[in-house]
Amino acid sequence: MLSIHKCRFSWSLIATIASIVTLVSIVHLFLFPLVPTLDYFRQAQISCIPVNESVDHVKESFIDLDHQFPTDLHNAVVYRGVPWKAEIGRWLSGCDSIAKEVNISEIIGGNACKNDCSGQGVCNHELGKCRCFHGFGGEGCSKKFKLACNYPAVPDFPYGRWVVSICPAHCDTTRAMCFCGEGTKYPNRPLAEACGFQLKSPSEPDGPKLTDWSRPDEDVFTTNGSKIGWCNVDPAEAYANKVKFKEECDCKYDGLLGRFCEIPVLSTCINQCSGNGHCRGGFCQCHTGWYGVDCSVPSVTSSIREWPQWLRPAQVDVPDSLHFKGKLGSLNATVKKKRPLVYVYDLPPDFNSLLLEGRHYKFECVNRIYDENNATVWTEQLYGAQVAIYESILASPHRTLNGQEADFFFVPVLDSCIITRADDAPHLSMEDHRGLRSSLTLEYYKKAYHHISEQYPFWNRSSGRDHIWFFSWDEGACYAPKEIWNSMMLVHWGNTNSKHNHSTTAYWADNWDTIEPSRRGNHSCFDPSKDLVVPAWKRPDANSFSLKLWARPLEQRKTLFYFNGNLGPAYPHGRPESTYSMGIRQKLAEEFGSTPNKEGKLGKQHAEDVIVTALRSEDYHDALASSIFCGVFPGDGWSGRMEDSVLQGCIPVVIQDGIFLPYENVLNYDSFAVRIREDEIPNLINILRAFNQTEVEFKLANVQKIWQRFLYRDSMMLEAERQKAAHSHMEDWAVQFSQMLEDDVFATFLQILHYKLHNDPWRQNVHTNNDKDFGVPRECLAKSK
Repeated sequence: MLSIHKCRFSWSLIATIASIVTLVSIVHLFLFPLVPTLDYFRQAQISCIPVNESVDHVKESFIDLDHQFPTDLHNAVVYRGVPWKAEIGRWLSGCDSIAKEVNISEIIGGNACKNDCSGQGVCNHELGKCRCFHGFGGEGCSKKFKLACNYPAVPDFPYGRWVVSICPAHCDTTRAMCFCGEGTKYPNRPLAEACGFQLKSPSEPDGPKLTDWSRPDEDVFTTNGSKIGWCNVDPAEAYANKVKFKEECDCKYDGLLGRFCEIPVLSTCINQCSGNGHCRGGFCQCHTGWYGVDCSVPSVTSSIREWPQWLRPAQVDVPDSLHFKGKLGSLNATVKKKRPLVYVYDLPPDFNSLLLEGRHYKFECVNRIYDENNATVWTEQLYGAQVAIYESILASPHRTLNGQEADFFFVPVLDSCIITRADDAPHLSMEDHRGLRSSLTLEYYKKAYHHISEQYPFWNRSSGRDHIWFFSWDEGACYAPKEIWNSMMLVHWGNTNSKHNHSTTAYWADNWDTIEPSRRGNHSCFDPSKDLVVPAWKRPDANSFSLKLWARPLEQRKTLFYFNGNLGPAYPHGRPESTYSMGIRQKLAEEFGSTPNKEGKLGKQHAEDVIVTALRSEDYHDALASSIFCGVFPGDGWSGRMEDSVLQGCIPVVIQDGIFLPYENVLNYDSFAVRIREDEIPNLINILRAFNQTEVEFKLANVQKIWQRFLYRDSMMLEAERQKAAHSHMEDWAVQFSQMLEDDVFATFLQILHYKLHNDPWRQNVHTNNDKDFGVPRECLAKSK
């Protein structure tokens, strides 16, 4: 029930306000002497919210969750259109649905940094410590590093052994990136990888050219003849076919576009710096008064009218000691919010921004780049889910700056960048990790753990049980360091190791079997009691959604079962390893292959309405939408086949024993999916044909209800709003997705966190403040105390 508070004035109140105005004016005159502002007063006057008053308590009424929310025939309880496991669905229906806003005290930092980070970093005003740009470090970012492009020279390799950054020309040692350099017509043109070195002719007809990493290609620097060197070729002449150039040269680095990197474009930063900074290659250089990985956190010197939506409306308490002996203190702002509340650590940039800045392939570990008009280009990067969730949390009204009020703590280590960039440059070397990207990544997470446990008080009070880490790579959290295993893991690979109890990847560099137990411990890859599998990133396809492929009825789905993908060594271009897909795809093809393998054979049980093929589909989404059942099998660890199936309205058929799929420990999979044991593969089609029409239509209907929960719509709409602000219009994809109002991945994630806050046995030892206002009836709190 809302209460309306009238603002009543008295002479004493007027005097108090005058004092505040004077104080704020002094603060702003000290910081911005030419442009004083009264925003603190204006915002407080508009809000008229009593600082110390909380929202009205939820109306006292007894909630009998078991009787009010009975299960259906599949033992599910539906909440917001989705079949949940019974206990979870009941709690969400009776508690999450009536949760109220509560008053939260947000802390606006004012701590200064040494020398204002020397202009080479961003000050974290909460800690008073700098986040330094690439190539800089030390207190106040006063130390300049020299990040080499090449490993030390040896007799056979004058440029050192191979690394992605290997460079025969000018090395930008702040980022370890290679450019043409002085003496060329285009000194800032990238000279990446094979572009700068000589190529050997293939040893076999139609074989690949091999790069000789010991011999630079001087031709890229030439200015004479019809084949102008890459570093000197004029783009206009090349586009007019007046000159030829080395085909192996292209534009790999972010922030540059065009065949010759001649077009400067936006780089990809977290939330594009929230409009409060400049994206420099992946690192946000924040405007004065702002900080954070995405410049979304205001300091005491920022204007309240510019505060982000997740901090509005706010009642600001300006203390008498805000400005004391030349130093600024902190402000408290009271904001109405719904739980759960998530605190996001502003980690040193080594764990996020520096991994984005200086990457050698612009598509790596991001879900978008920008074209020549700075319009959004969505990527196919499955690991883009990590950036999508990170951005959504940072911009969410469920975010809090007050760790004492937080229900969860998010630790943003971008392992999708660590893995893809492991070979990028010597300073990211895997020399100490025997070439294992899994071992290198473990070390990053361990360093992040040491940072938060030493710099903040929140880890030790719960032993990390209220902390959240994201492991996006193929083997998920299998190689998480033992120190953080108490926390909640967000993964794409929910391997409980109940059957597949070793590393399942076919790619040796990601294998974790040989990581020492002293570092990894002896934990599983996934614990259903505390962890969560989240969907992979899928590129927004406005055409598929406008055609409503996901909504096709049963009568328009003529294929019984469909799978299109790599089927292993028996097929052309198939993965050669027998361990690929744990052998599951190979067994499926052996039984039901619908196109010939290398020996010209079909599967033993091939059927007209069953498609199992390695041939790439001309219209993959339409093929999925024309099928009743679709295969969901592993690749190197997880694959994106579950998302493909659900987003096109096809019933997922999961075959991977002991391995959880997205939301499988919280949603009722019996309502919309089929699980078949690996040893039942030969009987797969008989099992599917045994489902009657009623059951098939029931599952299809549920798939069509849940599909948006596999879509990162929130992240997409954040980008849509940024583009609208920049260009005053919305792209077609943005218009399409703005019309989709059902709960997406992020909304589902928050609902799961809300349930866990009060029901997760794993959290029983978490220190909770009994005075907290949770905004739900006491029956909903029973298991949290």
